[in-house]
Amino acid sequence: MKLRTKIQLFTSIFMLVLILIINASIYFLFYNNSVDSELEELAEQTTTIISTMNTNQGIPPGELIKAFLPADGLIRVYPETGSPLVRQSKSSDYFDLPGGYSNLEKREVTTYNGDRFAIVSRPIIWSTGEIVTLQIAKHLISLEESMKNLLYVLILASIIMIIPIIIAGNLLARFLLQPIKSLISAMKENKKFTQWKKIELNNRSKDELYEMEKTFNEMIDSLKDNYEMQEIFVSDASHELKTPISIIKSYAQLLERRGKDNPELVKESIEAIESEANRMQKLVEQMLALAKHKEVQRGENVNVAELLEETIDVFIGAYGREIEFSLKDATLYVHGNRDQLKQVFYILIDNALKYSDNKVTILAEKEGKQIAVYIQDFGAGIPEEEQERVFERFYRMDKARNRNTGGTGLGLAIAKTITNSHGGTLAVESKLGEGSTFKVILPANE
Repeated sequence: MKLRTKIQLFTSIFMLVLILIINASIYFLFYNNSVDSELEELAEQTTTIISTMNTNQGIPPGELIKAFLPADGLIRVYPETGSPLVRQSKSSDYFDLPGGYSNLEKREVTTYNGDRFAIVSRPIIWSTGEIVTLQIAKHLISLEESMKNLLYVLILASIIMIIPIIIAGNLLARFLLQPIKSLISAMKENKKFTQWKKIELNNRSKDELYEMEKTFNEMIDSLKDNYEMQEIFVSDASHELKTPISIIKSYAQLLERRGKDNPELVKESIEAIESEANRMQKLVEQMLALAKHKEVQRGENVNVAELLEETIDVFIGAYGREIEFSLKDATLYVHGNRDQLKQVFYILIDNALKYSDNKVTILAEKEGKQIAVYIQDFGAGIPEEEQERVFERFYRMDKARNRNTGGTGLGLAIAKTITNSHGGTLAVESKLGEGSTFKVILPANE
């Protein structure tokens, strides 16, 4: 069953049940009020008869009763035992109506031969001095007609009300489902034709449907950007892998032809093959690192100060560059994976050295219950609009420069993933022409 049909059925059935409840309440309320009114009228008539009999004792009671005889009913007087002392009616059809003696006042509605009668019984003192029951019964003909007319009116009103409810349910279903249909159509088209179709946002109230359409469009933009970045990365990776593969293949062929009699050529070829193999290995390792470093593994107590000193010594020994390290506290401990944290600092220091010819400054200190590490370079800087995107996978701000420096657009993404897995944050502050500062915040291990 389609959602549109469900909405229509639900609204129609719900409103129909509600209308039936309201109409039934109206019907029975009207009936009870009418019956109470009829019984009250008969009770007042009984009081009038008794009062008249008391003030006119010289007139036979049977004669007085005739003056109060209802047009559609009868009056009877029952002794404690025996047949009625008085039984008068304008129609003999009412004589068989059930009745009897009662020493208590009663008001009731009874059904006889499919017809409803209002009956009031009251004990009185008869002319003979005995206690008898005066009973007045009235056929509720007018009430039955009124109830029948009311029933027709309520049925007609229900039909009149249910028609616009069905129409309103249809319009509501159409209003709710139109954005969903557009969403389904866009998703199918994107899947079938590999497009990036978005939903046209209507100028309506900012409701949940609008938010759904807006979120879908934002998701499409995000998917499109990621897809394009991956395409660029695959293209760049293919290009970068093609060159070392060609070099390795060329040196291998050269070794096969001339390597046996030329030791220097063998040494040169081996060094070139090893260098290009390392280059390819680095690219593959960085691609796999994103999947490996989603969670902290083998947690231990790590001294960040010692870890930074070890990493800095490696870079100073390898590049001979000036790295200024300031340490405000020698006991900077965090709980985490030593190798993963070392990789974070390795990536950040390596980037700082690549994109700056000047010295690099590093500061480590404790800030409350956190440990902060600042890695600052004095290079060209990063534009403000690109500072958040440098942490995205495959994103490379300056593609030509990254290629020349061996970058793959994965280093900062790996560093941020590892930092986040340790409960920390990685951010950057930068100004064009002045350089960049990467800030690593990690929870301290007290």
